[in-house]
Amino acid sequence: MMTPLALFLALVLGVSAAHKAHSPTRLGAAAARLAGVSLPAGQLLLVLTGGAEAVAALCLVLPVATTAGATTAAALWSAYALALWRRRGEVLDCGCDLVDRPRPVGPGQILRAALLAGLALALAALPAAASGFSAEALLAALGLFALYLGASEILAIPRPAWRKS
Repeated sequence: MMTPLALFLALVLGVSAAHKAHSPTRLGAAAARLAGVSLPAGQLLLVLTGGAEAVAALCLVLPVATTAGATTAAALWSAYALALWRRRGEVLDCGCDLVDRPRPVGPGQILRAALLAGLALALAALPAAASGFSAEALLAALGLFALYLGASEILAIPRPAWRKS
């Protein structure tokens, strides 16, 4: 059976790739700022990463290609974590959310990308799952995705009283 983790990571990657296709102007500029390159190079990075995310998402739902998808996803999210770490403290729209939210790049954004990379690496290390699809796996993946989106919204709170950074 397909694992909920593979489906969850595929959802995150698929939504991210679709988001890049839907908002190329905003996210091309965000990619350029995040990578420290020119706007045309940022647009190219956006297309390349969006394509890689889409391919990785597809691989994650194909049992014979799950390891390749997980490895690709881990590489992408590791690169995002590194780029965010390089820009920590800078106020910018990192493109991490579905809406334009310029704010200082902090530990939450960096850890989110690193955690996703770690989950993808863990999935790559798991034995290959048997082919098949279950409603339970899909519901679990959707639940994880809802929690992921909720955590993203919590990270977007500008100055909550409980956050020290």
